[in-house]
Amino acid sequence: MDLHPLSLRVTHLAAEAKDVVLIELRAADGRPLPSFTAGSHLEILVADKQPRHYSLLNDPSERDRYLIAVGLAAQSRGGSRFLHQQLRLGDTLVSSLPRNHFPLDEQLQRYCLVAGGIGITPILAMVRWCQAHAKDWRLVYSARNRQRAAFYETLRELDTERVHLHFSDEAGGHLDTVALLDSLRDGEHLYGCGPAPLLDALQAAAGPRAERLHVERFSAPATSAEGNRGDEGFTLHLRRSGRSLWVPPQQSILEALEAHGIELPFSCRSGICGSCQTTLCAGQADHRDLILSDADKAEGRSLMICVSRALSESLELDL
Repeated sequence: MDLHPLSLRVTHLAAEAKDVVLIELRAADGRPLPSFTAGSHLEILVADKQPRHYSLLNDPSERDRYLIAVGLAAQSRGGSRFLHQQLRLGDTLVSSLPRNHFPLDEQLQRYCLVAGGIGITPILAMVRWCQAHAKDWRLVYSARNRQRAAFYETLRELDTERVHLHFSDEAGGHLDTVALLDSLRDGEHLYGCGPAPLLDALQAAAGPRAERLHVERFSAPATSAEGNRGDEGFTLHLRRSGRSLWVPPQQSILEALEAHGIELPFSCRSGICGSCQTTLCAGQADHRDLILSDADKAEGRSLMICVSRALSESLELDL
């Protein structure tokens, strides 16, 4: 969480679709809010006071409000359940500044925006940005059925020639991701957000077009059972404190630090939010997050301590 968090008041609550609630947030002090870019999210303290991240869906040019939409997770750790069942108008939430691990390449001219279920939230902000900057865009939105299609009426009000709605119950099956990737035009990049099966299918179909595919996941994909050096234990050196500790094979760096009384910021514990990014001073990390780019990982200046491990016998962190 940021050193200077935001205090946000709930100014509107509404059911957006089955098991989806729309939440409008404004600054508690009435001041303009910090700006954000399409693809950004907020980390909000809810329920057990641990941060949960929620994508901003409104027009990035707006400074008076933030809009988020929260799906009720079947295996909720308390965050989505709290926001659905206990949040009330006038309540105040503590949030980070907007952060973006899913940014658009604003130099492109063509964008294929793909969303599944509640994954429509960051994609809507991208649509608004594309409209404001006269970009060539199209949107493909997939949901199980119309009742679970968040922002269905909003999507119908967009340019009908640019929007394709796919409902699995009506289409008789899932979205054809192979055909979708094959339809990419010259210079067009695909930005996708949604449940794991959709994103897995997109990545499997990408092939040589992988560099034009950008995805944001709700959770980390399953890891391979095949072991490697990173699955072994290693020594962790903390540069500023001068301490050293052992990270056993079945324990994350974050868990090892916690076991030694060292508390650091975190949220997802699965390498998808970036809350626990820590500076790497020495050693070779086994990066297992979904935040850092391949170039960032090769540079080796930081790692996500909730999932990353070591390919060398030790790592040194700036802690």
